[in-house]
Amino acid sequence: MKYKAVIFDWDGTLADSTDRIVESMQGASVESGLEQRSSFEIKQIIGLSLSEAIVTLWPELERNHRVVQTMCDDYGRHYRADHHPVTQFYPHADHLLQRIRMAGSKIAVATGKNRLGLDRAMQEMGVAHHFDESRCADETRSKPHPLMLEELASVLNLPITDMLMVGDTHFDLNMAKAAGMDSVGLTHGAHGEEKLVQCEPLAIFHDLKALSAWLES
Repeated sequence: MKYKAVIFDWDGTLADSTDRIVESMQGASVESGLEQRSSFEIKQIIGLSLSEAIVTLWPELERNHRVVQTMCDDYGRHYRADHHPVTQFYPHADHLLQRIRMAGSKIAVATGKNRLGLDRAMQEMGVAHHFDESRCADETRSKPHPLMLEELASVLNLPITDMLMVGDTHFDLNMAKAAGMDSVGLTHGAHGEEKLVQCEPLAIFHDLKALSAWLES
């Protein structure tokens, strides 16, 4: 395989969690008495840190830190609600990660989730063993700023040019572009192909099986 490390976004890229995010954001907004946002609108902010996503959806909250924090708390409670099944990987994810590992390459996560949320998800899903490193939005700059990827390159001791970013949103791909890192897009998550292609990734795939074949070609 060409790359010595593959960096994955989490929600909408590896984890099939976009609908859960939408439902949780809509539930939190109802409790705060905010105007509802559509499923499409909410999917467009997946990838940002939670507080930045909230302010992007409701710009009037930019200076209202109390309501933003309440929304963050309510969102987390809705996301963890018992009626939500444990999030699962998209089909072929386990096989893909195993093949990357067998090729001798490292695997990391760059996500808009906070550290608590990512660690909880990995523990619930039993998948932490797949990953060498991760960076979360509450530890560094939010996407699309490249710092998250620059920090991963440093801790993995690899040049940016030896790494590939895989994501389902323009935040992921523009972050890679700003860092000078190759990227590919996936359409099974939050953003469609028309938006992803504008970020000039090397390729766009509709599922992880196609990505796996491309990496091994």
